[in-house]
Amino acid sequence: MIRTINKLLILAAAALSGAACGEQAGAPAAADRAAAIVAEIHNPASKKVLVASHRGDWRNYPENSIPAIESVIRMGVDIMELDLKLTKDSVLVLCHDHTIDRTTNGKGRVRDITYDSIRRCKLRRAHNVITDSLRMPTLREALEACKDRIVVNVDQGYEYYDLVLAVTEELGVTEQILIKGKRAPGVVAAKFAEHPRNMMYMPIIDILKPQGKALFAEYREKGIVPLAYEICWDRPAPEVETCMREVVAGGSKLWVNSLWASLCGGLDDDRAFEGNPAAVYGKLVDMGATMIQTDRPELLISYLRSRGLHD
Repeated sequence: MIRTINKLLILAAAALSGAACGEQAGAPAAADRAAAIVAEIHNPASKKVLVASHRGDWRNYPENSIPAIESVIRMGVDIMELDLKLTKDSVLVLCHDHTIDRTTNGKGRVRDITYDSIRRCKLRRAHNVITDSLRMPTLREALEACKDRIVVNVDQGYEYYDLVLAVTEELGVTEQILIKGKRAPGVVAAKFAEHPRNMMYMPIIDILKPQGKALFAEYREKGIVPLAYEICWDRPAPEVETCMREVVAGGSKLWVNSLWASLCGGLDDDRAFEGNPAAVYGKLVDMGATMIQTDRPELLISYLRSRGLHD
């Protein structure tokens, strides 16, 4: 499988038939931190566990805000996860919900509000306190802050793929952007064929659900090896660990979410925070996880460092 930083994450199997992955070995030193992280994503043999922070440091700053991004960069987080919505006048902004009610002092659906109107609204912190000066950033502003410093996982973004790609190309950050979804590999390959360069792509597999099982089987049957799979499961089951072994053995990175119990069979951040992190994060690592999305990045990084799995 061809695995270079400048290539698509997944391609039609026929186009990859007989290709080698020798570009992995002896890769040159990264010119910046983001490039070094991208190189890790492209290296399935690496034992380093990459940390993705969910919506940034939302415990101390408004979620999806520039200060929340800056904070996790200072922590040493590898991947900043952010969410996208499109305003009435077609501006991509960082917002998880369909409305601005929860995260700002305004009200209404993002798609019904112009960008200028949204910018007049103040962001709220997680404990519902309205900030004095923070406003909802655009995707462009967020990527300018992240450029060369951290990989960005654009969540809820595949439906805006062309718009996102236009911004990343203009800013020169396309190679450090990771996008994910549950589309069939042929659908993704067709979309990527429309562009000379593309962002990294990771399929999401709900392995205990019929659609997830079918999607995973389709990738394997077609001989497509993504850079990474995101595996989700809501309860312990033999199929989960079997899937994870197959992902790792096949040469892909393994992304898991410790955000809440229904995404990781109970191996979640709250359990790690309230008890023994080794019993949670250690179990995920032992199952093969090499990329973990968390709501407690400092706790996770501290644990990984104790095992020599993070800088």
